[in-house]
Amino acid sequence: MAAAEPKPPAGVATARRLARSCWSAFWDYETPKVIVVKNRRLGVVYRLVQLLILLYFVWYVFIVQKSYQDRETGPESSVITKVKGITSSEHKVWDVEEYVKPPEGGSVFSIITRMEVTPSQTVGTCPESVRVTNATCGSDEDCVAGHLDMLGNGVRTGRCVPYYHGAFKTCEVSGWCPVEDGASVSQFLGKMAPNFTILIKNSIHYPKFQFSKGNIENRGNGYLKRCTFDEVSHLYCPIFKLGFIVEQAGENFTELAHWGGVIGVIITWDCDLDLPASKCNPKYSFRRLDPKHIPASSGYNFRFAKYYKVNGSTTRTLIKAYGIRIDVIVHGQGSFLCDWILLTFMNKNKVYSHKKFDKVCTPRQSSGSWPVTLALVLGQAPPPPCPCSKEDPGQAGRPQDEGRNQALASPPPQPRPPCDPPDQMVDAPERGAGPGPCASQDSTLTDPRGLAQL
Repeated sequence: MAAAEPKPPAGVATARRLARSCWSAFWDYETPKVIVVKNRRLGVVYRLVQLLILLYFVWYVFIVQKSYQDRETGPESSVITKVKGITSSEHKVWDVEEYVKPPEGGSVFSIITRMEVTPSQTVGTCPESVRVTNATCGSDEDCVAGHLDMLGNGVRTGRCVPYYHGAFKTCEVSGWCPVEDGASVSQFLGKMAPNFTILIKNSIHYPKFQFSKGNIENRGNGYLKRCTFDEVSHLYCPIFKLGFIVEQAGENFTELAHWGGVIGVIITWDCDLDLPASKCNPKYSFRRLDPKHIPASSGYNFRFAKYYKVNGSTTRTLIKAYGIRIDVIVHGQGSFLCDWILLTFMNKNKVYSHKKFDKVCTPRQSSGSWPVTLALVLGQAPPPPCPCSKEDPGQAGRPQDEGRNQALASPPPQPRPPCDPPDQMVDAPERGAGPGPCASQDSTLTDPRGLAQL
């Protein structure tokens, strides 16, 4: 007798069964089952939730956030400025070339409104300014020769000398003399400054949408020579008076001209490019940018010098200028319809749909054929007609008169149960069970002929 084959270990058998089960389940087809609950309260809650979601998308996402639009922030921008006007001080008349720094006309420039002028400075020795720390002295011992104070005006010589005015003394320094505080003269240029005009020429470009526009209207006949900015009547005449800019920023012009300050001119281009280009307009706003409420750093000033020769010696005039600095800042964003809306609503949307979706058309065949069965599974074909119709299918081929006589001779047929599904859904009868009311329809919908063979 042949020896009995050894049985595989229990673990191996279990693993094989599990593998067969997984392989069998891999080919299963699953479809969701829908249950309709006839409950008014639950239905009201369900519809309210749907309404809230709809309102969120329609109001917040589409109207407030405009998420259906593609956006581009930070447009490419250029700014050119030009100042015109003259003013006078106690000693002279000042024109643009003297009170505008720098003269190139960029997005940041300064208009000088007050000066502290120290004329005729030459290289030599003189008393240090009293504003420098440890500059006052009582004797030469208080001044260290060769000491250089970074905030001072020169190198100390080691001598203690009388100040320019008063009874006190300061350490002597070697540098440009006299120092600024000792001989400076203040000159106020702000008398006519409110009437200075500033032309701000700005153009923007959105490269993503290939859109460009400027803030000057294309008019002839010297339009810019006789207009000033007005938000309603002259929006595209970007010529502003300095007094108007300071007023719109909420500042006092006299105080600002005395100590200086920084004013921002903000130009905003928020454009909905779905609309005509005429609807894309600049919006101007003005505000002060420097911290005026902090005494240690309030105001705005800078220094510069003018050099010349006197008897062969280099001489300069030192100017400490207080003024109003203008910063032109451009913001903006352009928005355009998203591509999916264009593809959805444009005239050739059917062409794009045919490119995206493939439609399979099958000929009419019996419900047991494979194409119809597959179409039923994929939800692309209607179910077979209901056999439980009000008309007896057995009488379809009889003549009308014969059918009427048959109906008069025979008793009235019993009412058939309706084909509509009952309120409570039940499982389909097992395969091989006897037919019941509308059994052919239920079996066709749940397991059409040939579907079980999948």
